[in-house]
This record gives sequence, structure tokens and C-alpha cells, in this order.
Amino acid sequence: MKIKLIKTEEDYKLALVKLDDLFDAKIGTKESEDADILALLISEYESKYHPIEAPDPIEAIKIRMQELQLKQVDLVDAIGGKSRVSEILNRKRKLTVEMIRKLTKKLNLSAEVLILDYKLCN
Repeated sequence: MKIKLIKTEEDYKLALVKLDDLFDAKIGTKESEDADILALLISEYESKYHPIEAPDPIEAIKIRMQELQLKQVDLVDAIGGKSRVSEILNRKRKLTVEMIRKLTKKLNLSAEVLILDYKLCN
């Protein structure tokens, strides 16, 4: 199979089809090597033209809560009372520096994600 750089959206779609065909190739075969190369080319194209943006802080917290199977009450020690947790998760109040420090440890989230700005709901 001839592998070429992915320069257009059409090239990208064709590469995805080719990778799908080669996905279950036996490791160590030419097809497996072709799949690895295609995956790298696809990844490079996607990072340039289809980037996935990081979630805002509240979404990041909610995602991590779901991953860790936590409830709002589990964040009381990091954020404050139950009503404060609700205000934060419902975007009625902004995270404070102290909350960010505690959530970084509790949820193993990057402070860089938690300090991003986000809109409050009125």
C-alpha cells in the first residue's frame, strides 16, 4: 500500500478508511507497520485541523466526578457546604484559589484547567 502525507480533508477521510481496513493486522506484519504509520499521520492531521479543546473548569470537574463516581456531597470538603458545591457546579459562583488547590488534589486535575475562565449563569 502506498502511504502519503495527509494534506486535505479528502486525504484524511481516505486515510481513516485505510486505517479501518488495517486495524486488526497481525503485529509485526507490513500491514501492521502501515497501520502504525497511518495512525501517526492521522493524529498529526487531527491535531492541526480537528483539535479537541479542553473542557472549561466546571465541565472538567463534572467529568472527573463521573469518572470517579463521586456525588456533589463528596466535594463538600474541597468547596464548602452543599449549597456552595451546588452554586459552583451550576455556575452561580466562581471557583476560588483555595477551592482550586483542594480540587486539584482531590480530583487529580491540573490547576491549569481549573483556573481557566468560564461564564456564570444568572
